[in-house]
Amino acid sequence: MAEPAPPGPRETAADPRKITVIQEELFDPGRSKAARYAQLVVGRPGLRALVRYEAIVTLTSAVPGALGLLLRSKLYPRLLGRCGRNVTFGANVVLRHPHKIRIGNDVVIDDGCCLDAKGDTNRGIDIGDGVFVGRGTILSCKNGDIVIDDHANIGFHCEIFSGGRVRLGKHTLVAAYTYLVGGDHTFDRTDVAVLYQDRVARGIEVDDNVWLGAHVVVADGARVGRDAIIGAGAVVRGEIPPFAVAAGVPARVVRDRRGELET
Repeated sequence: MAEPAPPGPRETAADPRKITVIQEELFDPGRSKAARYAQLVVGRPGLRALVRYEAIVTLTSAVPGALGLLLRSKLYPRLLGRCGRNVTFGANVVLRHPHKIRIGNDVVIDDGCCLDAKGDTNRGIDIGDGVFVGRGTILSCKNGDIVIDDHANIGFHCEIFSGGRVRLGKHTLVAAYTYLVGGDHTFDRTDVAVLYQDRVARGIEVDDNVWLGAHVVVADGARVGRDAIIGAGAVVRGEIPPFAVAAGVPARVVRDRRGELET
């Protein structure tokens, strides 16, 4: 006798209404294309909000050179929850749910970045003063919050994902291709795809003055103490103490920057 088919997504233990699956958002037959787009990208109901968003993005997003920088500096702040002075937006910067994005003074958002504050109950994205966000970097909320404190420097093609709360402290240095994964799936069941199982989000805390090397992965629930250094390619799980130098998969402390060697 044939084995029964695995349960579909609406037969899982998780509440399907709380599962954000991009295919469902884009192809829900119960709403118009405009309504689906507005929920996914604009984050506010109503024709006025949609037209305003589309007008600003269409007129400015891809404009090259100094003219594009000028136009975006004047018009992008009209979409944001807050925007300080002297903020630079590179070409093709994508803003999603921009009313939940707050940016301080003297900030650079380089070409091709995506700032996505999506969520129903979250606060969104807070970026402090003097922050640099490198080309191609993605800040992605899935009903979580991202906090980037003053003078943090995020390299090219990084991703910060938050299903809960992810914080980068002051003066942190994040090298290229680093991934902070502020959320996870349970995988207890084998009769249902991991995609449809419950999500957990314990958050990530990276304290002040930390240096994350290239290609580092920081897993959900990790805590990195102040002034720590994480070597390139490491996978951080659990807690790294202040002033530690850690490396490897999983990351282990190899020495203390204050001169105390690990035994």
